[in-house]
Amino acid sequence: MSKRLITRIFQQRVLSLIQASSKSRSMFAEEIGIDRSALSQLLAEDAVRLPRADTLVRIARRYGVSVDWLLGLTEQAGATGRGTTEVADNPAYYNIPLLTQWHTEAEGMKIRYVPYRLPDILRMSEIVAWELGPDNDDPEMIKTIVSSLDYNRGPGTDMEICLSMQTITSLIDGIFPWDGLPVSVRRAQIDHMVEQVEALYPSLRIFLFDGRQHHTVPYTIFGTQRAAIYAGSQYIVFTDQPTIRQMQRHFDSLIRNSAIQPHEVSRWLRQATLTIRNR
Repeated sequence: MSKRLITRIFQQRVLSLIQASSKSRSMFAEEIGIDRSALSQLLAEDAVRLPRADTLVRIARRYGVSVDWLLGLTEQAGATGRGTTEVADNPAYYNIPLLTQWHTEAEGMKIRYVPYRLPDILRMSEIVAWELGPDNDDPEMIKTIVSSLDYNRGPGTDMEICLSMQTITSLIDGIFPWDGLPVSVRRAQIDHMVEQVEALYPSLRIFLFDGRQHHTVPYTIFGTQRAAIYAGSQYIVFTDQPTIRQMQRHFDSLIRNSAIQPHEVSRWLRQATLTIRNR
C-alpha cells in the first residue's frame, strides 16, 4: 500500500473519530499532544506524511482503537486481537462503579443515552426507592445511589437522551411500572424533571419520540469508546467502531423522528404537570 493511500485512510479514520466524539479539532489536537496547526497539516488534502509513532499511540489509546486500524492495515478497530463484544455483569440495581468508569473514560465526548424507564440523572430518591422495592428500603443505600447518579454530570459533559413519550405518560397516569406510586410522588418527580431539564440545558438535551412508532432497547453510547446495551443483570458491551457507528446511526434516527425537541421538553413537561395536578 502506498504512503499516499495510507495517509488518506489515516485522515478518514481520524476525521471519523473527531466526528463521533463531537469535539472540535482544537480539542482533539490538545488531547493527543499536538497543536491545532500540526493537526491541520496532517489532515490537509495534499498531505503525504503521517504523525510520529507516539502520536499514533496516543490516538489509539485515547479512542480505544488500534494503530493498525488508523493506518488502514485492518478493518477491525479494536485495540486488541480479542473479541470486541463482551458481557459485563450488573448484579445490583445500579452498577455505579462500572458506569462511573465508562463515563470517566469518555470524558469530554458526547454521551448518547436511551434509558430504561427514567434517565438516571432525573430520578428522585423516592423513584429509586420504589424501583428497589420494599425489601431494599435502607435509607442510606438509597441516598448513596441517588448521590452517585451524578457520574453523568462530569465536567464538559455533553449528553443526548432519547426517551419515549409513553415512558413519561405512564408515570403521569400511574400505570405499570408506577401503579401504586402515590400521586404526590409522581407529581414531584415531574416537577423535578422540569427543574433539571431547565438547569442542565443545553449540555443535557432530551428528545421525546413516540414509542408506538419507534422501537428501541435501552443503551448508552460512550463517545467512541464503547456502546452498552442494558440487559437487566448484564450489559452487552461493544467496543468495535463499526458497531458503535451503527448504534450511533440508530440513535440519530430516533432524534430525527422525535416529536418533541430539547428546547420544547420543559414546556411539554409543564403541560404534563398541569394534567397530573388536576387529579
